[in-house]
Amino acid sequence: MSWQDIVTASPFVVGVLTAAAILIVDLIRPGKTPVAVLTALVGLAITGLLTVVVGASVAAGDTPSTAFGGSYQVDALTTFLDLLFVAVIAMTILFGPDYFLPRGLPIAEFAAILVFAMTGAMLISAAADLLVLFIGLELMVLPGYLLAGFHKSDSYSTEGAIKYFLLGSFSSAIFLFGLAYVWGLTGSLRFNVIAEHLTTMATGAVALSPGLAIGLAFLTTGVAFKIAAVPFHYWTPDAYQGSPTPVTGYLSVLPKIGAFALILRLFVEALGPLADWWLPVVIVLATITMTLGNLVALTQDNVKRMLAYSSIAHTGYMLVGLAAWAQDPGVDGIGALLFYGVAYAFMNLGAFAVIAALQKRTGVTSSLGTFAGLGRREPIMAILMTLFLLSLIGIPPTAGFLAKAGIILAAVEAGGPLTILAVIMVVNAAVAAFYYLRVVVYMFMRDAPSEMPALRHGGLLWGGLAAAAALTILLGLFPTGLLEAASEAAQSIVGQPPT
Repeated sequence: MSWQDIVTASPFVVGVLTAAAILIVDLIRPGKTPVAVLTALVGLAITGLLTVVVGASVAAGDTPSTAFGGSYQVDALTTFLDLLFVAVIAMTILFGPDYFLPRGLPIAEFAAILVFAMTGAMLISAAADLLVLFIGLELMVLPGYLLAGFHKSDSYSTEGAIKYFLLGSFSSAIFLFGLAYVWGLTGSLRFNVIAEHLTTMATGAVALSPGLAIGLAFLTTGVAFKIAAVPFHYWTPDAYQGSPTPVTGYLSVLPKIGAFALILRLFVEALGPLADWWLPVVIVLATITMTLGNLVALTQDNVKRMLAYSSIAHTGYMLVGLAAWAQDPGVDGIGALLFYGVAYAFMNLGAFAVIAALQKRTGVTSSLGTFAGLGRREPIMAILMTLFLLSLIGIPPTAGFLAKAGIILAAVEAGGPLTILAVIMVVNAAVAAFYYLRVVVYMFMRDAPSEMPALRHGGLLWGGLAAAAALTILLGLFPTGLLEAASEAAQSIVGQPPT
C-alpha cells in the first residue's frame, strides 16, 4: 500500500473515519444529538468534496485511477454513485431525529451505522474484482440488518429484522457460490480479465461450460434478492413496515442503488460479453417485478407497506434500462438507469420523510386514515407529499417523469422484445397512479377520524424535506447536467459513447 493508494481511495477512507468520529464524539458527549448530527454532516461534506476532487484528478490524469494493486478503481461511475450515496445518507440523518428522539432511540448510533453502510456501497462502486465486490456488499447490507431492528422494543421491528437477516444471509451465500464458480472457471477475480475470457467464449473460440451457466444462475438469484425483484421479494414488505420509518426510507433507496451498482460492475463490466445469456432473465424479472409490485400495492391500506410494493415496482422499471443496454449496447440504457436512480432516491426519501414526520407522536400508524385531513391540518406537509407522489407516478415537470421517459425511450430505441417491455412499463405506470393518488385524495378530500393537532417539526426535518423537494423539481426542470453526468458514468463502463 502506497500514499497514492490512500489518495485514490481517500473518499472511502474519510467515510470510515467519519463513522468512527461519530462514535468517539458520542463517547465524549453522550446523548448530545446536535453534536453527533453535526459531526456526521461535516464528515459527509468532506467525503463528498474529496469524491469530486479525486474524480476530477483521475479524469485529468493527475491521480492513478486504480489502487491496492488494481482491486480498487475510480472512474466516472464511481464518482457519480459515491456522490449519490453521500447525499442519501446525509438526507436520512436529517430525517432521523424528529422520529427517534420522542422514542428515546440513539441518534449517534443511527448515524454511525448509516455511514458504515455508505462505505460499503462506496466500495461496491469502486470494486474492480470479485473479492472487493463481495466485501463491499456485506459491508453495505450488514448495517441494514441492525437498522431494521433498531427499535428493539417493537415486535414488528424485530420480526422484520429477523426476516431481512435470514433471507439476506441466504442470498449472500448464494451470490458467493456464483462468484466462486465464475472465479474458478475464468481463473481470475479481476473484472477485465473475466470479460476477456468470456469474450472468447461468446465468440465461440472456447466452449461455454455448464458450470459457468450455474454460476450465472447463482449470481442472478443472489442479486435479485438484494434488489427485491420478484419472486425474491418476500422480505421487503415486512422489513419495510416493521422498521422505523426513517430506516425504511433508507432501506428503500441506498441498498437498492448499491445493488444496482453491483449489477453494473459485475453484469455489465465483467459479464457483459454474455449479455445474450442473461438478457432474457432480466426481461422476465423486469416484467413480473413491476407488474406484481404495482398490483399488490393497489390492495394496501398501510402507506409504508404500499410504498414497499411500490419500491419493488421501481426495481422493475430500473431493470428495463439494464435490459435496453443488453439488447443494444449503443443505446444509453445504463445512463437512463443511473438518472432514474437519482430521481427515485430523492422522491422516495421525501415520501418516507413525510410519513416519519406524521409519526412524531408515538402510537401513530402509517395507515391511510393517518393522512385524512392532512391538507387542512398541515398543508405544507400535504403539498410536499403530493409532490413526491406525483413524481413517483411520473407526472411532469418532476424528476420522476424524465426518469421514466428516459427508461421507456431507451427500451423503444433498443427494439425487439424491449418494445413490448416499454409498453408494459407504460401500463404499469398508469396502474400505479391509482394507489399514489388515493393518498392525495385522503389528504385533501377526507376528514380526519378525530381531532388531530398539527405537529411541530424540527429544523433538520424541514431542511431535508426542502432539499428533497427542490431536487425533485429542479431535476425535472433542468436535467441536462445530471443527464450528461449519468451518460458519462455509463460510458466509463460500457466503453463506448451512447448513440
